[in-house]
Amino acid sequence: MVQTVKLTTEIPDTQNIRDTRHIAIDQVGIKDIKHPIVVSDRSGGEQHTIANFNMYVSLPHNFKGTHMSRFVEILNQHEHEITVESFKRMITEMTERLDAESGHIEMSFPYFVNKAAPISGVESLMDYDVSFIGKLNKKQSSVLVKVVVPVTSLCPCSKSISDYGAHNQRSHITICVQTTGFIWVEELIETVEKVSSCELYGLLKRPDEKYVTERAYDNPKFVEDIVRDVAVQFNLDERISSYVVESENFESIHNHSAYARIEHVKET
Repeated sequence: MVQTVKLTTEIPDTQNIRDTRHIAIDQVGIKDIKHPIVVSDRSGGEQHTIANFNMYVSLPHNFKGTHMSRFVEILNQHEHEITVESFKRMITEMTERLDAESGHIEMSFPYFVNKAAPISGVESLMDYDVSFIGKLNKKQSSVLVKVVVPVTSLCPCSKSISDYGAHNQRSHITICVQTTGFIWVEELIETVEKVSSCELYGLLKRPDEKYVTERAYDNPKFVEDIVRDVAVQFNLDERISSYVVESENFESIHNHSAYARIEHVKET
């Protein structure tokens, strides 16, 4: 005996049911979803990587819920090359498809730079945590680029009071910039590394290790020095309209970190 299945022609859209509590929601959406992306780098190549996404829109007071599946649909349509401009388009598309006045997307991914050791020239990859943070409100969009740059910092106080040696540590310099012109992620990384006590490398030979040790010793920096030196460089770059610079030194002789932060919006 063959059973017949009755097809339902109309499925209720629960999200569009009217809500009577009269409370708007600032952000609603999906969080911590992973998706493959392709990112162009300065060398002319492409990096195929996995990004972690947070995607939110505003919800008016009169709607019960948003359509969560549409966020994933939008991701599936933008898995090819990601740039700042294509990221802006993604935010616009998301808010339009979900009938929202404002939207917010965060995309975080590992980014690799091929670096040559300072003396031997041996090459290796260094990884950096990169994020695109996009916002759209009342049809005005903006994209921030955030990069965490690990470096070496050597304590000026330790150097000045010690008969031999000085304590140093690995530091994370976090920058978040808004730009008015195109800028490579590699340029932002290089700006930070140049003002640190010494940059890091994935692979070092003994002559390289001697160099980076002495380089850091000759270039001591407090957290205050690092954020100020980065800020000086960003102030000179006309492509950067605003920035946040943070430095966290993971102290080697204390069980706490040293921290400093500068935030600045340039006058237009």
